[in-house]
Amino acid sequence: MSAGLDIMATQLDSAADAAQRIGELLGVIAFATSGALLAVRKNLDIFGMAVLACSTALGGGVIRDLLIGRTPPSAFTDLTYLTASLLAALVIFFRHPSHRLTRGALEITDAVGLGLFCVTGTVVAYRYGTGAPTAALLGMVTAIGGGVIRDVLGGQVPSVLRPDQELYAVPALFGAAATATLLHFGYYRAWSGLLAAALAIAFRLLARRYQWRAPQARHSPDLRGR
Repeated sequence: MSAGLDIMATQLDSAADAAQRIGELLGVIAFATSGALLAVRKNLDIFGMAVLACSTALGGGVIRDLLIGRTPPSAFTDLTYLTASLLAALVIFFRHPSHRLTRGALEITDAVGLGLFCVTGTVVAYRYGTGAPTAALLGMVTAIGGGVIRDVLGGQVPSVLRPDQELYAVPALFGAAATATLLHFGYYRAWSGLLAAALAIAFRLLARRYQWRAPQARHSPDLRGR
């Protein structure tokens, strides 16, 4: 009986590791695509497109790894992620939507990357020994870090800081918090991680569709116009 339980636990761990790997790769491809699409909008050359794609796809994970002391970051030790980013940029270089439709495709791929990375980033941080609240925050950083780098390199204010931008960090924090809670209580599985990612993606896309924004501080009358 004990041996059977050990085998089952090993199989579950293997499935979780495989799902984690697939989620990271899909997130890298989604974010690299969004970076490459922004490069198309900015009329950058193929080198600029590669820089934006790789920075967007790998930036959040590098920040997370440095914060938890995981050095060198996995983006520099596992070239699969870099290769996937470059391939995504190459595909967009040769085949991309028209300039008019680029923004919509960028927003969708960005949402997919956001949802996947808020889950996988939380899992990495939690497995590295952080507590659930810290893991959730690091999962959010993983999800939004690459987008911030992409926007800065693309010459625009990051989405997470724009008052006119729909909710961006909140869906990432939602997905990361759900994942951290599942991990803390031992209920995290591949399917539950996928569900958390799907909810975060849906949250972000709904926020964009219905213009959900975070509340702003109310200005007193004597400060208006200053």
